[in-house]
Amino acid sequence: MPKQASGGRFAAFSFVDRIIEIDGLSRVTGRFTISPQVSDFPVSLVAEAIGQLAAWVAMSHVDFKFRPVAALAGDTRIFKIPQPGDTLELEVDIESCDEQAIVYRGRARVNQEIVLELLDTLGSMLDINEFDSPERLRADFACLTSTGRTPGAFLGVLQPLLTALPVDQGCEVELSVPEQAAFFDDHFPSRPVFPATLLIDALLRVAQPYAEKVVGCKVTAIRISHVKVRAFTAPGTTLVLFAQTPEAVVDEPNTWCIKVGTRNAGKTIAGARLYFSSTSSLESDL
Repeated sequence: MPKQASGGRFAAFSFVDRIIEIDGLSRVTGRFTISPQVSDFPVSLVAEAIGQLAAWVAMSHVDFKFRPVAALAGDTRIFKIPQPGDTLELEVDIESCDEQAIVYRGRARVNQEIVLELLDTLGSMLDINEFDSPERLRADFACLTSTGRTPGAFLGVLQPLLTALPVDQGCEVELSVPEQAAFFDDHFPSRPVFPATLLIDALLRVAQPYAEKVVGCKVTAIRISHVKVRAFTAPGTTLVLFAQTPEAVVDEPNTWCIKVGTRNAGKTIAGARLYFSSTSSLESDL
């Protein structure tokens, strides 16, 4: 992405323009329009948009005393890559929500067609004051549930520096998290954290060409499962991303699974399984 947002609330890493309907504590719908100025919109940010919509309802339900953070995502199904200028119609079904956690599933549509679906997703609730101002979040929520915000503020994020590391088996890459970045203004103002969805995007960018090299053909990502994020990543951190050798998926022809993970100072802090297909019609450039 050659451009990035200048920073600030609703500008650098916010993916809900308007909350359309809240049906008690069971279902919520919203909308986000991808700016035509964005050169590409990673599929992980579609999942981020669904998660942010769920987070707004969760924060409102507990009177902005706690906020959910990414912890577990059981299954993410990718059906289509949205394009700049597309409007994401967001839907979240909440299974449970209290001061400890929110459990939900959701989906994003473009022109009534599902582009991504989240299943079995859990966000642990933490003290909201650690991340942002409750008063400002209440005001933001009031804006989103009334007039909404003006679309188009998000102009993309610069890709973090990736450096290949020599290994005998699998694939390892060093990722340098920037000391400063516009997205930290949204994620989060009081405690900057490298977004888990940007980490997943980086893992996809590492694993896809490695899978193509091993299997000998072009592949596209169709599913992400068993996502676990065990620790926050601060600005300036150096991470090691690793991908194991692709394995053919039994009973799913032309599909491979790669176990991926992230280490910080030698300790594994995140992991997932990425599924790639050589027959999918999805665009391959994630």
